[in-house]
Amino acid sequence: MIDLIRILNKRKELLERSIKIAEREEKKLPEGRLRVSKTARQTRYYKMTDGSDKTGEYLSKKEQATIKLLAQKDYNKQFLKVATQELKLLEKWIIQYKNQVENVYNTLSPERKSLVTPYILSDDLVAKEWQSKKFKPNPYKLDNKIFDTRRGEKVRSKSEAIIADMLYEMGIPYHYECPVKMYNGEIRYPDFTLYKVKTREVIYFEHFGRMGDAGYRNDTREKMDLYRASGIYPGKNLMFTYETEENPLDISGVRKMLSEVFLD
Repeated sequence: MIDLIRILNKRKELLERSIKIAEREEKKLPEGRLRVSKTARQTRYYKMTDGSDKTGEYLSKKEQATIKLLAQKDYNKQFLKVATQELKLLEKWIIQYKNQVENVYNTLSPERKSLVTPYILSDDLVAKEWQSKKFKPNPYKLDNKIFDTRRGEKVRSKSEAIIADMLYEMGIPYHYECPVKMYNGEIRYPDFTLYKVKTREVIYFEHFGRMGDAGYRNDTREKMDLYRASGIYPGKNLMFTYETEENPLDISGVRKMLSEVFLD
C-alpha cells in the first residue's frame, strides 16, 4: 500500500505541475479552433471562429505558426479536461485509502497496542523503529566532540550542531556518524544518515566545513570518489553542504533543501 500511495502521489504531483503549465499556456493561445481536411493528395487547415462556422478560414503554409497554435489549443483543451478529471479521482482515492490499514493498529487502545504486533507500520512507527536502531559510533578522536545538540548528543563542529538541531526541529530522523561499509570493505562515517520516511529511503548528508583548505579539499574529493564507487552520490542518496572562512554555512538554504526533499 505504501508503494502504491507513493506512486499515486508522484502522479498527482505530475498532473498538478502539468495542469499549471497548460492553464498558463491557455491564456496565450489565439481565438478559434483548427479544422483539418485531409485528402489523398494533400492536407488543408482552416481556422474556425465560432460554432456556426462550418468551413472556416483557409490557412496557407505561410501561416504555419498559427496552425500550430490552434492545434496546441485544441490539445490544451482536451488535456485540461482529462487531466483535471484524473487529478480529482486520484485525490479522492488517496484520501480514502491512505493509511486505512495502518489505522487498524493506530486506533487501538494503548493496552491492546502493547499486546499486538502490527503487520504494516505507520510512518511514525517506522521512523521510531529506525531511529532506535543501535550502532557503533565513530571512535576517531572522541574528545573532538564538544558541541551539544538539542537532542542531547555531542558533535564535532558548530555547523554540525546547527544542522543536527535543524533536523531535530524538522522531525527528520537521523543518526550522527553511523558506520557505512564501502565497496572495498572500508568503514566510513558520514556526518549524518537521514531517513526519508515517506519513501523509506536512507540518505547520507555530509558537511564539508573547511573547503578553504587545499588538503581538506583533496581529502573531500577522495571521499566523494569512494562514496560514488560505493553507490552513494548526489542525485541518488547523498546530500552535502560546505563552507569556508569567507563563506559560512547557508542556514536558510540548508533548511529549504531539507524541507523540499523530506517534507514537501
